[in-house]
Amino acid sequence: MTTFIRFRIAKFGLTALFVPTSLFLVETSQLFAADPPRSKVSTGAAVSVTKAKKTCFDDMTVITGVLVPKHEVQVRPDREGLQISKVLVEAGAKGNVGQALAQFANPEAQQDSGDPVSVQAPAEGIIGKASAVIGTMASARAEPLFQIIAGGELELSAQISTRSLSKLSSGLEAKIRVVGVGELPGRTRFVSKTVDPMTQLGEVRVSINFDERLKAGMFGRAIIYSGQRCDRVAVPLSALLYGQEGSVVQVVRDERIESRIVTTGLRSEGNVEIRQGIVEGDMVVARAGAFLRDGDRVKPVVVDDSAGRK
Repeated sequence: MTTFIRFRIAKFGLTALFVPTSLFLVETSQLFAADPPRSKVSTGAAVSVTKAKKTCFDDMTVITGVLVPKHEVQVRPDREGLQISKVLVEAGAKGNVGQALAQFANPEAQQDSGDPVSVQAPAEGIIGKASAVIGTMASARAEPLFQIIAGGELELSAQISTRSLSKLSSGLEAKIRVVGVGELPGRTRFVSKTVDPMTQLGEVRVSINFDERLKAGMFGRAIIYSGQRCDRVAVPLSALLYGQEGSVVQVVRDERIESRIVTTGLRSEGNVEIRQGIVEGDMVVARAGAFLRDGDRVKPVVVDDSAGRK
């Protein structure tokens, strides 16, 4: 059955126009079919990503301890049975070789028998401790009368774990920071070959150049450089998340988020070494955030962070 559509077009003097409905539908379908198909648009949120790549790190060990004399000389009397009559120096004073530190008297003598007996400094340095007291008897078997810091030189002494101790050796460069003094250069002088069986700690000593501002007993912090490592990948510190299972890095794969538990290592200049969990070339979220979850679709935008890497 044919259906007709009637139109009134006055301009042409026509009263009716008959068009088959089937033809009208065909023409209309062809008209709409002429529109180009719409392209598929990603609905994922844009995130900045960076490529995990191998980076060189300084292998550093951080220690905290106190300043102690590098070399200490103990002063005791040569004779027994003498009484201290005068103390000529105080703790903190400078002493020269041969300088008299204290004088003695023989309590059994009835009168002055000539030049007073004295004890002299065997080395130049700073009087670190003075325990001599007027009126007491001096003895070589008692506590030293004086303790001299030879040359006034101090060093940082610290107790560290066996794991850190195994990486150190004498002669390594270090930077030492002391409150009120600032940063000073140093070098490891002594690394213990034994450890305390109870604490599993061993001693390391870092020499410091002479500085009048340094005092024995001050706290100090040192960074010891024991080499460089370039064999593992690194990511920006901002890429790390911290969860109940440890450190996490979010990786973008096929435009979806994957969370990886990683083992971290050395840190330097805004980067962190990744010892396990990701490999070189993985695209990681540069600024990880808690709003991203596993399986989320994202639109990765690669950022160049080479300026922040060594």
